[in-house]
Amino acid sequence: MQDTDRQTTTAPSVATLRNRWEQQHGRPAPLGLGKDLLTRALAWNEQARSRGDLAKTARRELVRLAAQLHRSGDLDLERQPRLKPGTRLVREWHGDTYHVTVLNDGYLFQEKHYSSLSYIAQVITGVKWSGPRFFGLERSGTRGRRGAAANG
Repeated sequence: MQDTDRQTTTAPSVATLRNRWEQQHGRPAPLGLGKDLLTRALAWNEQARSRGDLAKTARRELVRLAAQLHRSGDLDLERQPRLKPGTRLVREWHGDTYHVTVLNDGYLFQEKHYSSLSYIAQVITGVKWSGPRFFGLERSGTRGRRGAAANG
C-alpha cells in the first residue's frame, strides 16, 4: 500500500470529547477522565444505545461493587458466583456422575436437602472438600485478599 492510499484521521481533542460527554449526559465530564477514558466511555455509551445496555443484574452488581469500593477501598471480585435456583451442578467422580440442584434455601442431592455444597462434596468423596471448588465454581488455588467466600 502506498502512502497516498492511506487515509489519515485525526483524533478529536479533549475539548471535543468533553463537549460530547456533556451532550450525552447533560452534565460536564468528571475532571479525572483523560482523553483515553473519555474516548472509551463515549464509545461505550454509543454502543449501549445502538446495541442495548447492560443487563439489570450486571448493573446491580456494578452498583454494589462501586458502593463497596467507596466504603472499604477494596473489592471482592473473586467472590463466588450466585447460583440461581434450578441450576444443576454436574460432577463426575471416580466414574460416577453426580447431579445437584440449587434450591432457594440450599441444594437437592439424591432426593435429600442439604444446606452446604461442601457437605455434599464430602458425601461424594468421603473427605472434606470445598464444595464450590469440587463442583468447578472456584478455580483451584484462587483466594481473594480476605479469603474466598464459599457458598457451602
